[in-house]
Amino acid sequence: MMRLDKFLVATHTATRSEAKKMIKRGRVFINDKKATSSDIKIDENQDIVTLDGNIINYSRYEYIMFNKPAGVVSATKDNTCKTVMDIINSPNRNLFPVGRLDKDTEGLMLITDDGALAHNLLAPGKHVDKTYFVRVEGVVTFATADAFAKGVIIDEDYLTKPARLEIINSDDISEVRVTIHEGRFHQIKKMFLSQNMKVIYLKRLSMKNLILDENLEIGCFRKLTQSEIDNLKC
Repeated sequence: MMRLDKFLVATHTATRSEAKKMIKRGRVFINDKKATSSDIKIDENQDIVTLDGNIINYSRYEYIMFNKPAGVVSATKDNTCKTVMDIINSPNRNLFPVGRLDKDTEGLMLITDDGALAHNLLAPGKHVDKTYFVRVEGVVTFATADAFAKGVIIDEDYLTKPARLEIINSDDISEVRVTIHEGRFHQIKKMFLSQNMKVIYLKRLSMKNLILDENLEIGCFRKLTQSEIDNLKC
């Protein structure tokens, strides 16, 4: 059993003070009955709680898909730049971005407070695939794809793990998809530099089996569906 105001905080619906105001204003219902007090005890797994007619689902952790724009840093705090957490602006202060994207890189980011899941996605031994759409200056060929598949030297002496490169368009400006399961600093940019090509646009499309929602506009975010959460944990 859980106090109603604590439930609203635990579901990241509101802060404790905001929850009390919502209840006082008659916006919260429990099993179709208006809540009359913030200290009412509820069964978080059985009772149906609604706010303004919308059901509030209880989950121990929060999982958010964010379509990161360029110019935003992948951090919880930064003294000079806007962060992904500044945009999300959640009352849940335990949220953090899983991994990082370069400041000028767009695309999929997972924001959560589930430390165990984050570890499983980021641990080098887990070999979690991350796929990117890349636009580069230079003609990408099958020889480039072969080099990526074998590994290329970056950072003077580091041989990258095998990566998959799929050519979408090959021209003076080429477009490709690259899948890696490492996360070294500026890795994809450095891999192309090793082939005398410069990355001019980079966007992450997926992490493991979580795919960026094509309807999610840049700078927007949404909660993961239960099936997306289950797939990430499998």
